[in-house]
Amino acid sequence: MYRFDTEKVTADLIEWVRSYFEKTASPETKAVLGISGGKDSSVAAAVCVKALGKDRVIGVLMPKGEQADIDCSQLLVNTLGIENYTINIGETVSSFTNELQKHMTLTNQAVINTPARIRMATVYAVASCFNGRVVNTCNLSEDWVGYSTKFGDSAGDFSPLSTLTVTEILQVGDYLKLPYQLVHKVPIDGLCGKTDEENLGFTYAELDKYIRGLTDLSDNLELKEKIDKMHRNNLHKLQLMPKFESNIPTI
Repeated sequence: MYRFDTEKVTADLIEWVRSYFEKTASPETKAVLGISGGKDSSVAAAVCVKALGKDRVIGVLMPKGEQADIDCSQLLVNTLGIENYTINIGETVSSFTNELQKHMTLTNQAVINTPARIRMATVYAVASCFNGRVVNTCNLSEDWVGYSTKFGDSAGDFSPLSTLTVTEILQVGDYLKLPYQLVHKVPIDGLCGKTDEENLGFTYAELDKYIRGLTDLSDNLELKEKIDKMHRNNLHKLQLMPKFESNIPTI
């Protein structure tokens, strides 16, 4: 039977991050993550601060030109007291896409996914300057239906939230006493102008209940098929890259 113990899961999550760094990194290694000011980056950053201390966490703010909600990102880094850098990717995105357009017509997928990949390249560049490990901030709900960019926000060195649904992450954020406006900020990728749920065509609450087996969606077969199809079509984002097995004999 499904039961989410917020206190226990939060404690286990903090200990998992602490143990990961103790086993795989030096005492100086820092956790580096992109800060959007939404629930995922807020909770991930807070968990890392609890596990490692604020001096070992670095936030990277990456507006694309003007960002209307950049104040949310600033509120988070100020609340946690973490080192942070604001690196505007606007000119980089424009320069790259303008060059690309000289050779081909850009698809909507290219327009949306390219900034996400440039953002992740930026986070890794910052991490490489500080002996850092990049935090993947994806959650189970987004991963389930492929609502992430391959080699963009789906990348990272360790993933603290990828087994938690959006509903569960909200509970962890509230438990950690993060500012309400960050934890419950309407999820939006900041790239296409729509909210996550507008893009998906269903709510995270509906998706999370289905993932956790709290509903089988037998009363809404159209929604069930939509979620199942998205899950099947996007499994490649969660699996290791297929590779040719040569089976070359050794002497």
